[in-house]
Amino acid sequence: MAESDTGLRDRLVDVGVALVAAEGTQALTLREIARRAGVSHGAPRRYFPTHLELLSAIARRGFTELAVRSEAALGDGEAAPGAKVAALARVYLEFARDNTGMYELMFRHDLLESGRLRLRETSLPLFGLLADLVGRARPGVDARLVAGALWANLHGIAQLWNWGSLQLATGSDDFGPLLRAALDAHLGPEAGR
Repeated sequence: MAESDTGLRDRLVDVGVALVAAEGTQALTLREIARRAGVSHGAPRRYFPTHLELLSAIARRGFTELAVRSEAALGDGEAAPGAKVAALARVYLEFARDNTGMYELMFRHDLLESGRLRLRETSLPLFGLLADLVGRARPGVDARLVAGALWANLHGIAQLWNWGSLQLATGSDDFGPLLRAALDAHLGPEAGR
Protein backbone atom coordinates (compact mmCIF):
# COMPACT_ATOMS: atom_id res chain seq x y z
CA MET A 1 0.00 0.00 0.00
CA ALA A 2 1.41 3.39 -0.97
CA GLU A 3 2.06 5.98 1.68
CA SER A 4 -0.51 8.79 1.65
CA ASP A 5 0.49 12.29 0.66
CA THR A 6 -0.10 13.43 4.24
CA GLY A 7 1.99 10.54 5.55
CA LEU A 8 4.96 11.32 3.35
CA ARG A 9 4.66 15.05 4.04
CA ASP A 10 4.67 14.35 7.79
CA ARG A 11 7.59 11.94 7.41
CA LEU A 12 9.65 14.61 5.64
CA VAL A 13 8.94 17.00 8.50
CA ASP A 14 9.68 14.28 11.10
CA VAL A 15 13.02 13.61 9.44
CA GLY A 16 13.78 17.33 9.43
CA VAL A 17 12.93 17.63 13.13
CA ALA A 18 15.22 14.71 13.97
CA LEU A 19 17.97 16.05 11.73
CA VAL A 20 17.96 19.55 13.25
CA ALA A 21 18.03 18.02 16.74
CA ALA A 22 20.98 15.77 15.91
CA GLU A 23 23.05 17.94 13.58
CA GLY A 24 21.76 21.51 13.63
CA THR A 25 20.26 23.77 11.01
CA GLN A 26 23.17 23.45 8.57
CA ALA A 27 22.18 19.81 7.96
CA LEU A 28 18.67 20.71 6.75
CA THR A 29 19.16 20.43 3.01
CA LEU A 30 16.40 19.11 0.76
CA ARG A 31 18.71 16.40 -0.48
CA GLU A 32 19.64 15.18 3.01
CA ILE A 33 16.05 15.20 4.26
CA ALA A 34 14.95 13.27 1.18
CA ARG A 35 17.79 10.76 1.57
CA ARG A 36 16.95 10.10 5.22
CA ALA A 37 13.24 9.85 4.40
CA GLY A 38 14.07 7.26 1.73
CA VAL A 39 12.67 9.23 -1.21
CA SER A 40 14.16 10.81 -4.32
CA HIS A 41 15.84 14.18 -3.86
CA GLY A 42 13.04 15.80 -5.87
CA ALA A 43 10.19 14.30 -3.83
CA PRO A 44 10.08 17.01 -1.14
CA ARG A 45 9.26 19.60 -3.82
CA ARG A 46 5.94 17.84 -4.39
CA TYR A 47 4.84 18.81 -0.87
CA PHE A 48 7.04 21.84 -0.25
CA PRO A 49 7.54 23.94 -3.40
CA THR A 50 10.43 25.78 -1.76
CA HIS A 51 13.12 24.85 0.72
CA LEU A 52 11.85 27.64 3.00
CA GLU A 53 8.40 26.05 3.14
CA LEU A 54 9.87 22.75 4.33
CA LEU A 55 12.03 24.56 6.90
CA SER A 56 8.95 26.50 8.05
CA ALA A 57 7.01 23.27 8.53
CA ILE A 58 9.87 21.91 10.62
CA ALA A 59 10.04 25.12 12.67
CA ARG A 60 6.27 25.01 13.20
CA ARG A 61 6.84 21.74 15.08
CA GLY A 62 9.20 23.62 17.38
CA PHE A 63 6.58 26.28 18.11
CA THR A 64 4.03 23.52 18.77
CA GLU A 65 6.40 21.79 21.20
CA LEU A 66 7.15 25.08 22.97
CA ALA A 67 3.41 25.74 23.33
CA VAL A 68 2.82 22.26 24.77
CA ARG A 69 5.63 22.73 27.30
CA SER A 70 4.30 26.17 28.20
CA GLU A 71 0.80 24.86 28.84
CA ALA A 72 2.20 22.09 31.03
CA ALA A 73 4.26 24.60 33.02
CA LEU A 74 1.18 26.72 33.74
CA GLY A 75 -0.63 23.78 35.27
CA ASP A 76 -4.17 24.18 36.54
CA GLY A 77 -4.12 27.95 36.83
CA GLU A 78 -3.89 28.49 40.62
CA ALA A 79 -0.53 30.31 40.61
CA ALA A 80 -0.22 34.09 40.72
CA PRO A 81 0.26 35.83 37.33
CA GLY A 82 3.88 36.73 38.17
CA ALA A 83 4.64 33.11 38.96
CA LYS A 84 3.08 32.08 35.66
CA VAL A 85 5.21 34.61 33.78
CA ALA A 86 8.26 33.18 35.54
CA ALA A 87 7.22 29.64 34.57
CA LEU A 88 6.76 30.64 30.91
CA ALA A 89 10.10 32.43 30.90
CA ARG A 90 11.89 29.41 32.36
CA VAL A 91 10.28 27.08 29.81
CA TYR A 92 11.35 29.43 27.01
CA LEU A 93 14.98 29.52 28.18
CA GLU A 94 15.10 25.77 28.82
CA PHE A 95 13.61 25.06 25.39
CA ALA A 96 16.21 27.32 23.75
CA ARG A 97 19.04 25.68 25.71
CA ASP A 98 17.90 22.10 25.13
CA ASN A 99 16.86 22.53 21.47
CA THR A 100 19.48 24.88 20.11
CA GLY A 101 19.06 23.96 16.44
CA MET A 102 15.28 24.08 16.53
CA TYR A 103 15.30 27.37 18.44
CA GLU A 104 17.64 28.88 15.87
CA LEU A 105 15.40 27.65 13.06
CA MET A 106 12.20 28.92 14.70
CA PHE A 107 13.40 32.52 14.76
CA ARG A 108 15.07 32.78 11.37
CA HIS A 109 13.74 35.98 9.84
CA ASP A 110 13.48 34.50 6.35
CA LEU A 111 11.23 31.72 7.68
CA LEU A 112 9.09 34.01 9.78
CA GLU A 113 8.38 36.10 6.69
CA SER A 114 8.05 33.28 4.16
CA GLY A 115 5.11 32.03 2.20
CA ARG A 116 1.84 30.47 2.94
CA LEU A 117 2.69 28.74 6.23
CA ARG A 118 2.57 32.04 8.16
CA LEU A 119 5.13 30.95 10.68
CA ARG A 120 5.18 34.36 12.39
CA GLU A 121 1.52 33.87 13.34
CA THR A 122 2.43 30.59 15.06
CA SER A 123 4.25 32.45 17.84
CA LEU A 124 1.51 35.02 18.44
CA PRO A 125 -0.75 32.93 20.73
CA LEU A 126 2.12 32.31 23.14
CA PHE A 127 3.01 36.01 23.08
CA GLY A 128 -0.66 36.86 23.69
CA LEU A 129 -0.64 34.61 26.75
CA LEU A 130 2.53 36.26 28.02
CA ALA A 131 1.06 39.74 27.50
CA ASP A 132 -2.14 38.75 29.34
CA LEU A 133 -0.16 37.42 32.30
CA VAL A 134 2.09 40.50 32.36
CA GLY A 135 -1.03 42.68 32.37
CA ARG A 136 -2.41 40.78 35.35
CA ALA A 137 0.94 40.85 37.15
CA ARG A 138 1.40 44.59 36.52
CA PRO A 139 -2.00 46.26 36.18
CA GLY A 140 -1.92 49.69 34.58
CA VAL A 141 1.06 49.11 32.29
CA ASP A 142 1.00 48.61 28.54
CA ALA A 143 1.14 44.82 28.85
CA ARG A 144 2.05 44.19 25.21
CA LEU A 145 4.96 46.62 25.43
CA VAL A 146 6.28 45.17 28.71
CA ALA A 147 5.77 41.61 27.43
CA GLY A 148 7.63 42.54 24.24
CA ALA A 149 10.54 43.96 26.22
CA LEU A 150 10.60 40.86 28.44
CA TRP A 151 10.50 38.56 25.41
CA ALA A 152 13.35 40.49 23.79
CA ASN A 153 15.32 40.18 27.03
CA LEU A 154 14.65 36.43 27.22
CA HIS A 155 15.52 35.97 23.57
CA GLY A 156 18.80 37.78 24.14
CA ILE A 157 19.58 35.62 27.17
CA ALA A 158 18.77 32.49 25.16
CA GLN A 159 20.95 33.49 22.21
CA LEU A 160 23.89 34.65 24.28
CA TRP A 161 23.62 31.56 26.50
CA ASN A 162 23.62 29.24 23.49
CA TRP A 163 26.71 31.00 22.16
CA GLY A 164 28.47 30.61 25.53
CA SER A 165 28.87 34.38 25.92
CA LEU A 166 26.87 34.80 29.12
CA GLN A 167 28.62 31.95 30.89
CA LEU A 168 31.94 33.62 30.08
CA ALA A 169 30.74 37.11 31.04
CA THR A 170 28.98 36.14 34.27
CA GLY A 171 31.18 33.23 35.35
CA SER A 172 28.02 31.19 35.95
CA ASP A 173 26.73 27.99 34.41
CA ASP A 174 23.16 28.66 35.62
CA PHE A 175 20.88 31.08 33.79
CA GLY A 176 18.57 31.26 36.83
CA PRO A 177 20.03 34.52 38.20
CA LEU A 178 19.77 36.12 34.76
CA LEU A 179 16.14 35.00 34.52
CA ARG A 180 15.37 36.50 37.95
CA ALA A 181 17.06 39.77 36.97
CA ALA A 182 15.03 39.95 33.74
CA LEU A 183 11.78 39.24 35.58
CA ASP A 184 12.60 41.82 38.26
CA ALA A 185 13.43 44.40 35.60
CA HIS A 186 10.14 43.93 33.75
CA LEU A 187 7.70 42.92 36.48
CA GLY A 188 9.27 44.49 39.55
CA PRO A 189 11.11 42.65 42.31
CA GLU A 190 9.34 39.43 43.24
CA ALA A 191 6.02 40.52 41.67
CA GLY A 192 3.82 37.59 42.65
CA ARG A 193 6.63 35.06 42.31
